[in-house]
Amino acid sequence: MLRNNVFSCFVFYAVLLVLKMYMLAFITGQVRLRKKAFANPEDAMRHGGLQYHRLDPDVERCRRAHRNDMENIFPFLFLGTIYSMTGPSPATARLHFLAFTACRMLHSVAYLAALPAPTRSLAYVAAQVPCVSMALQILAAVATYA
Repeated sequence: MLRNNVFSCFVFYAVLLVLKMYMLAFITGQVRLRKKAFANPEDAMRHGGLQYHRLDPDVERCRRAHRNDMENIFPFLFLGTIYSMTGPSPATARLHFLAFTACRMLHSVAYLAALPAPTRSLAYVAAQVPCVSMALQILAAVATYA
């Protein structure tokens, strides 16, 4: 499969996105430690007491960014895999993968840095365009078999 140029390109961007998700998880943990805001009582006890079993707005912002990634990157991983099998133009496929990845990177930066609206929303919507395009191309490719 890695000899397929489109699939190899997809794998490159997919791995970047998964690494970005790991980075968000790490950032969330670091903010949790810095702010002493733990989701579980046993963690709070380990770091000073039950008073640290609490919510913190900064930790919650990180968690929302991570959850948003899961809601968007997981479908991209599915769509990109199937799309790669439909024989798209390598240049067009790369544009889809690059656009999605760049928009998701911008979305995370906008979320974590609390950039002014509508930066985050525009990044979100722009990332949906290549996904919808891939989904429609997949449907067109398999419509004759349905």
